[in-house]
Amino acid sequence: MTEIKLYNTKTRRKELFEPIDADNVRMYVCGPTVYDRAHIGNARPVIVFDTLYRLLRHVYGAHHVTYVRNFTDVDDKINARAAESGRSIGEITGETTQWYLDDMAEVGALEPTHMPRATGYIGEMIAMIEALIAKDHAYAAEGHALFRVRSYENYGALSGRDVDDMIAGARVEVAPYKEDPMDFVLWKPSSEDQPGWDSPWGRGRPGWHIECSAMAKALLGDVFDIHGGGLDLQFPHHEDEIAQSCCANGTEEMARFWMHNEMLQVEGKKMSKSLGNFFTVRDLLEQGVPGEVIRFVILSTHYRKPMDWTEKKREEAEKTLRKWYGQSEQGLGQGEPYVAAVQALADDLNTSQALMELHQLSNAGDVAALRCSMQLLGLMGDDIPAWVNATDLSAYEEKMFEARQAAMQTKDFSEVDRLKAAFIEAGLEVRMSKEGVELVPSAGFDPAKLEGLL
Repeated sequence: MTEIKLYNTKTRRKELFEPIDADNVRMYVCGPTVYDRAHIGNARPVIVFDTLYRLLRHVYGAHHVTYVRNFTDVDDKINARAAESGRSIGEITGETTQWYLDDMAEVGALEPTHMPRATGYIGEMIAMIEALIAKDHAYAAEGHALFRVRSYENYGALSGRDVDDMIAGARVEVAPYKEDPMDFVLWKPSSEDQPGWDSPWGRGRPGWHIECSAMAKALLGDVFDIHGGGLDLQFPHHEDEIAQSCCANGTEEMARFWMHNEMLQVEGKKMSKSLGNFFTVRDLLEQGVPGEVIRFVILSTHYRKPMDWTEKKREEAEKTLRKWYGQSEQGLGQGEPYVAAVQALADDLNTSQALMELHQLSNAGDVAALRCSMQLLGLMGDDIPAWVNATDLSAYEEKMFEARQAAMQTKDFSEVDRLKAAFIEAGLEVRMSKEGVELVPSAGFDPAKLEGLL
């Protein structure tokens, strides 16, 4: 069996991955708050952990991996969006949840085993909060329930932060109902126009952090194998999850491995609306960028390194994929992923190295292994995508027809020959008749080689 090594944020080193139960490898990844379209940065953890999910399924078997990714559908951002739009919360969360699923399917993400919504686990959250209060790790105050941070001695271990230093640096919200400035909200009161549920502390709604602890416990147990998410969630979200889960469940850990992907930039700058470089996955798709290209660009950088989305990378990814798809059309038979590509993924999900191995397969002409390896990386389904051969060739056909008409008059066919050679070099079959010219893409069609011909 392939040995998998993963960088564990908790221990700050790469470790051999040995699941608690090889018959049920369990992974939880924090999902989206559903109030708007997913931007390109949101797609990175989805693609990263989808690739890990594919690797785990390859190594342990598709039916021996349980993957949970949640939807946060109760949140103040959702409430604000409902208030400003005049639409119901249910309408907004239903619509944006489907947008998310559609967009992530476009970038090749498999659906997780479970996709729980926070509103479906309010009872479990209340029960966990009651357990924390009973164990004196939490307390009720003014309609709130709050976690006593200092009751958990390992608080800050995941992120490497010190509680007193955080207070000194004013990194916490000060509120009159808190015993300590570091204590965080487990439950908070709701006004008449806000969503709310009955609880021992009055009508209210859960804090952000408790939802993941409750859903992970319900679907994966008190302790599971891998917890993932973006680096921006390491503190306070994941730190708070660990504290409340360990204290409520009486365990020393919540997950064996903690994994975090780095953030994404655009053309070397932080993505922001003010800079005009903010765009969603749907924006790219509607601009004609295929989902496979988005996935390729994201996989080309190791998940623990900051990633820079650039137009040059997009162009190179599209060119490479056209070549690989063209080759893999010939590899429809049975095959196995390239061992070196699998080993690269097993080495802390080194997707950039795995892509280099696919380049080697392409150069060697091993099309069966190339196709299987692409599928392992989520870059290919059962069929060649339509966009590969969707280049508009009408302008090139018209140019060739005009050159042929002129040659018939001058008897100088040098321009016709030049164009024909260029089209063939680009992977096009040239069909000429009295009615016109037809250019038919072959398996190795490379549109980049048409540049400069018009």
